[in-house]
Amino acid sequence: MAARDDAPLQTLFLPLSQGLLRWPEGPVAFLRARDGWPLREQAQGREVVCEQSFAPFAKALESAGLEVSAELGADHAGRFGLVLVLPPRQRDEARALFARALQLVAPGGTIVACQHNDEGARSGEGDFKQLTGLGGSLTKNHCRVYWSAPAQGQHDVELASRWASLDAPRRILGGRFTSRPGVFAWDRTDPASVLLAENLPADLTGRAADLGAGYGYLSRELLERCPKITALDLYEAEGRALDLARVNLAEPPRALLQFLWQDVTAGIEPGYDVIISNPPFHTPSRENRPDIGQRFIAVAAQALKRGGRLFVVANRHLPYENVLNDSFGTVRVLAERDGFKLIEAVRGGSR
Repeated sequence: MAARDDAPLQTLFLPLSQGLLRWPEGPVAFLRARDGWPLREQAQGREVVCEQSFAPFAKALESAGLEVSAELGADHAGRFGLVLVLPPRQRDEARALFARALQLVAPGGTIVACQHNDEGARSGEGDFKQLTGLGGSLTKNHCRVYWSAPAQGQHDVELASRWASLDAPRRILGGRFTSRPGVFAWDRTDPASVLLAENLPADLTGRAADLGAGYGYLSRELLERCPKITALDLYEAEGRALDLARVNLAEPPRALLQFLWQDVTAGIEPGYDVIISNPPFHTPSRENRPDIGQRFIAVAAQALKRGGRLFVVANRHLPYENVLNDSFGTVRVLAERDGFKLIEAVRGGSR
């Protein structure tokens, strides 16, 4: 699931490769880190501590021999002479990340951030300047990289405190769910997921899985609408979302639950009677990837028992029919609404 051409990652290192900034002697933090040749080339022989909660990106970083944590804790405060940041698109989440970068950077250290122009680079730079002051900026590859002046306590302390809590978990949808900025459809019910939930047959039974479970909306709907489900595995690659799903399904369940921080495209264990999914079709780096949804469908087919049922929902234009017809014995469209389609597919074969 790694990006094929990661322009923000390439551009992030521009001020270092041009000699406008220098690598510090000590450790470097990299928030929302992603692996790729620019990181390996620039960071070779240096101590880089990466923060990444998206499982495929975390695994790629670990495979490159880098130290990876889902979140750098308070014990890392003020430790790093350089903090690298690839801010997310969601603005509250990005502002909170800037505030955390400020907590991690050592006195006299520098924060460097980079965004694609189509992903809020100009507003991101403006927010960053408001918080830390601006040491400089460059544009290349349709991206903007910007950095702070050496951190000497000149930042806006009150603003940093306010921004630090902008992506904190909070109750949504009348208190029914807990969510936070940055996860998929964080402050609403996604209409495609609603379409799937409304059409779940009440007679579904046995062991189920939710592929790409997010903050747990569909999983909870499945358990409430289908009382014969006895076990449910929630697969989610984004650790921040999976933590929320644990909260949202924390009431004493009548079904056995597993919460799995896992890349579905790498495969899942077999033996399911029911699989539900509203699969992603782009990565956190915003690369358009309909092949991810296609892979979700192929993995579901491999994991279902004979006669097992997949319920998958997607934008109407996404090209899923070929893989569905190749992988399942029976395929039918159950419902369509507002540009979305809900498909039921039944597993054939010998198992």
